[in-house]
Amino acid sequence: MMPSTGLLRVAQMAEADRRTVLAGIPGTELMHSAGRAVASEVVRRWPVCRVAVLCGPGNNGGDGFVVASELSSAGWPVRVWLSCPVETLSGDAQYHAARWNGAVEPLTAQSAADAQLVVDALFGSGLNRALDGVIVQLFAAVVARGVPLIAIDVPSGVMGDTGESLGAPAAVCTVTFTRKKPAHVLLPGRDLCGDVVVADIGTPAQVLETLLIDTWENAPSLWLEQLPHPNQSGNKFSRGHALIVGGHPTTGAARMCARAAARAGAGLTTVAVPQVAWSVYAAALTSIMVQPLARPGDFTALLADSRYSGLLIGPGAGVTGTTRERALAMLATGRAVVLDADALTVFAAEPAALFGAIHGPCILTPHEGEFARLFSTDGDKLARARRAARSSGAILVLKGSDTVIAAPDGRAIINSNAPPTLATAGAGDVLGGIILGLLAQRMDPFLAAAAGAWLHGAAAAEFGPGLIAEDLPDLLPGVLRRLAS
Repeated sequence: MMPSTGLLRVAQMAEADRRTVLAGIPGTELMHSAGRAVASEVVRRWPVCRVAVLCGPGNNGGDGFVVASELSSAGWPVRVWLSCPVETLSGDAQYHAARWNGAVEPLTAQSAADAQLVVDALFGSGLNRALDGVIVQLFAAVVARGVPLIAIDVPSGVMGDTGESLGAPAAVCTVTFTRKKPAHVLLPGRDLCGDVVVADIGTPAQVLETLLIDTWENAPSLWLEQLPHPNQSGNKFSRGHALIVGGHPTTGAARMCARAAARAGAGLTTVAVPQVAWSVYAAALTSIMVQPLARPGDFTALLADSRYSGLLIGPGAGVTGTTRERALAMLATGRAVVLDADALTVFAAEPAALFGAIHGPCILTPHEGEFARLFSTDGDKLARARRAARSSGAILVLKGSDTVIAAPDGRAIINSNAPPTLATAGAGDVLGGIILGLLAQRMDPFLAAAAGAWLHGAAAAEFGPGLIAEDLPDLLPGVLRRLAS
């Protein structure tokens, strides 16, 4: 994995700073670089105005003193409020506080009353308790007045490892350092951070390489080298054959899924459907083959054909014993399988039966409701997805605006490019089809799931307002073409 999209947990960032100091860069210099980066972003975004810098007791507050000094030196009117007695500051924060030439005022609920811009340097990403009364009142007043806020690291009250909010205000912009943290891409943290700017403060590359990063923000750099591409010597069979089980009377979900698999590059795509629904599917699909299941043994015969390289069941399948049996039969082949929608819900009464049947490559793609039927909902989204992947033995795609893709070995990728227009019926069925199309071409399952989520979001963003799910498959070629250029 490319480290540039790696997300650092709070402890990992602290360790990076510690190792950077050991490598010969003083902590005071790191803090100065951080504060200077924030000040530069202020100058870039706003005209000269009255600035209130709200400083806390730790390193975040120390960064704030640097911001105040830098802006004041550039001619900005700056006032500093501190949430603790100045004599209790220590280390690098004490060093930079001593170099601030202005007054240090005690923080109250009325601080920043005359400010036109607020710098939130109170608490960094390591906060694990709710904001107290005075700070809550202060932020409420800032928000009520509509004063823009720029946050250092994360808005105070956002938990860096989870994105959860403990009363945080929304920032227009957040400046963080070296690498993003999970809070910058997980909701609600992502929304509260506003625009996220990652500043280089001099952390050596070799320090980052020692941190054992296991979480990434989704980006093509993670999987582009493995993304399947047609080659001159290939044919439709070498590009893989995707098999989808279609339902009845609900037929649209599987049809959209099939078109997405084909657009994602599967050389052949087949939908196996009940005989009674064959004419509905056949009339709507042209390049997609429709295989009727007329007799009890027809599905078993289909699975016996080893040329099917990727299998999917769930969209529109129905929460029935037949769906359960077919999902288990697919898993028994040992080939790559995607289970979605009804193929997940059908195991709600006995999740262990599903997990025990997973022996080959398998991707589960639940939304939050389906997830809750199979797994514990305790903890934050990233932790829940990791735990579910580990307990099931499958790649877990926990869908949403901040989709988390988790592997049983603990790796995780967070997708952040999904626009809100994807909140439309059938969008999840298309995502399953995209992932299936990549799996059928024998792409690594973890990376196929990540690529599918990113392509899904990119296609939706390209269309814009008015999107419906059936628009998505036909948008994929344009996204893929740009990736290849």
